[in-house]
Amino acid sequence: MATKTIISLDQIQNFLAPKKLAVAGASRNPKKFGGMVIKELKEKGFDVYPVNPNAEEIQGIRCFKSIAELPDEVKHLLMLTPKESTSDVAAQAVEKKMEMIWIQQMSDTPEAVKMIQEANIPLIHQKCIFMFVDPVKGPHNFHRFFVKLFGKYPKKVRAGVPG
Repeated sequence: MATKTIISLDQIQNFLAPKKLAVAGASRNPKKFGGMVIKELKEKGFDVYPVNPNAEEIQGIRCFKSIAELPDEVKHLLMLTPKESTSDVAAQAVEKKMEMIWIQQMSDTPEAVKMIQEANIPLIHQKCIFMFVDPVKGPHNFHRFFVKLFGKYPKKVRAGVPG
């Protein structure tokens, strides 16, 4: 029987507090989700460390080929990876001994979640980063309202594009 993961607002705030995030699945294309996240985090004052094995730099920031290459002071990892890459990146993160990991909703897999939990690394998943990095803008503010009010997305929102 699968255990339900309970994620508190304190846990999310602890993840975001250092303002220093590695982002696996960062995209060179600013119109793709992995590019939009990099842009948004930069605009909100985060030091971003993109991870993409196929890029030298993303939006003017040095890009790292793997989790292993990240500087030791980067302890929090946001994963925006395609599902087929998530377990491999999770294994790299466990090996690197990341202190906290956030797997963006729609990127998580049961294998990756289990691997991270078994390594006793605090994990946030099934949540959209855009709903929690203040100030929240646009449709994410609307989605955040519903989550606060009902504890989950309305059915119509859950079936669509990630919040």
